[in-house]
Amino acid sequence: MSDTATPPPVVSFDASPDSYRHLALKFDGPIATIELRTAEDGGLVPGYELKLNSYDLGVDIELHDAIQRLRFEHPEVRTVVVTGGLDKVFCAGANIRMLAQSGHPWKVNFCKFTNETRNGIEDATENSGQTYIAAVNGTAAGGGYELALACEEILLIDDGSSAVSLPEVPLLAVLPGTGGLTRVVDKRKVRKDRADVFATKSEGFRGQTAVDWKLVDASIPRSRFAEAVHERALELAERSHRPADARGIALTPLHREVTADGLEYQHVSVKIDRDAGQVDITVRGPVDAPPADVAAIHAQGADFYPMAVSRELDDAILRLRTNELEAGTWVIRAGGDAAKVLAYSDLVRANGDDWYVNEIGQFYKRVLKRLDVTSRSLIALVEPGSCFAGPLLELLLACDRQYMLDGTFTDAEDADSQTAPTLIVTEVNFGAFPMSNGLTRLQSRFYGDDEALAAVGAEKGNLIDASAAEELGLITYALDDIDWEDDVRIALEERASMSPDALTGMEANHRFVGPETMESKIFARLTAWQNWIFIRPNAVGPEGALRKYGTGQKAVFDRKRV
Repeated sequence: MSDTATPPPVVSFDASPDSYRHLALKFDGPIATIELRTAEDGGLVPGYELKLNSYDLGVDIELHDAIQRLRFEHPEVRTVVVTGGLDKVFCAGANIRMLAQSGHPWKVNFCKFTNETRNGIEDATENSGQTYIAAVNGTAAGGGYELALACEEILLIDDGSSAVSLPEVPLLAVLPGTGGLTRVVDKRKVRKDRADVFATKSEGFRGQTAVDWKLVDASIPRSRFAEAVHERALELAERSHRPADARGIALTPLHREVTADGLEYQHVSVKIDRDAGQVDITVRGPVDAPPADVAAIHAQGADFYPMAVSRELDDAILRLRTNELEAGTWVIRAGGDAAKVLAYSDLVRANGDDWYVNEIGQFYKRVLKRLDVTSRSLIALVEPGSCFAGPLLELLLACDRQYMLDGTFTDAEDADSQTAPTLIVTEVNFGAFPMSNGLTRLQSRFYGDDEALAAVGAEKGNLIDASAAEELGLITYALDDIDWEDDVRIALEERASMSPDALTGMEANHRFVGPETMESKIFARLTAWQNWIFIRPNAVGPEGALRKYGTGQKAVFDRKRV
């Protein structure tokens, strides 16, 4: 599937345990096990076999679904064991044939989603009381070891042959694309010279050496492996705050209408203008008043507004990012009653110690992060009827530019009933939804300008009109109704005329200011380099390592360092 070949299929991110082909969920009291056993003939597209528990995007869609369901549907689960379902094989990593035949956008989107899924494992360990253990029951190579690295602990079977390795550099001329290099040094604290040896030693390390080099936490004889994994899982479960007697929330199928030019959900609308290269995304605020208490929140389940809108927005982002590659500008609006948005937000804040309410907030945080790392130009439009308030204000703050109408549209049919749009900043904008760099979007926006940040903080709860929003720095431009149509049109047309490659590089640099974290390094540094390496002939050219892998022929490298 080269860049000039038949386009890849339209990808759906729907999955459920009864439709899994590549993994199984098993439960034993507070312990859940994700057993990876990929179906060799189950590739998402034709042309390769998923041998040795290798994976493609279809496998990761199931893994992402399993992680989500464990968090929401199984509050009783406190430890999650990830293991292989094949003898002497944990996971061979991303399928090399798939990578070799895939076009550049497919490879990049695959790595990005896989990275987000790995980060979701770490987020569950940190914020949900579900600690992940990798029970590496056989060889873990490349992306297979990266899957293990996402877990809190790695237990390796000691059978004389099973090893962990990152062979991408010596064998494929690419990088471990889902965080391997970063997690080895930042998370596992492997010394950099040893990390250099490890990442260039294709066969990797096994047994006590892997323990000594901090690549795994323990090496356990085959005779005791299953018992030791179970004992450790129980020990970690004892530390969890998850409620053992709570009832889970079913992740019911999304209500979604797919048309030729858009997607329609209950709370989110998507309209695609392919000629203009533009997507209009409208998030609607809640229609009903919030439920009375936490019991009523649980009764509403997945239909509770903050949960429902998070699921819909997440699905829309994934579908657009994967299936609409040339729609490079996303225009984001939020419409509805701001007072109701804030009422729901207040209810969530007041019940944040409830396991389900906590999970909703953690989920919305991840959805916003997915938007942050999406390679699209993001433009927010604030018009009459907008409800960019509290949690929905984060959508505006995630955008590259913000245009706000100063007043109303005087010539509109409903001019008499219009009210000028306002923004509302609340406490949640100051810490509830951090970005990958560890900062809030307000901190990122006003990085190094504490005075400006404090001025915004002083307006918490107030209605901020266009003039005040511009003065505070919350928007890019305040426009009156005379200039609105032309200025917005020109800005969007100008954006569409520029190189998408240059825009992606520019936007990613601007969005992630300030300090680096392990997570921001994975997206802003590692992904950027992998993106470039994926189009270099040393990797994907006719004589490149990805093309020559498995043929018995050596790759031919351009030796210039650039």
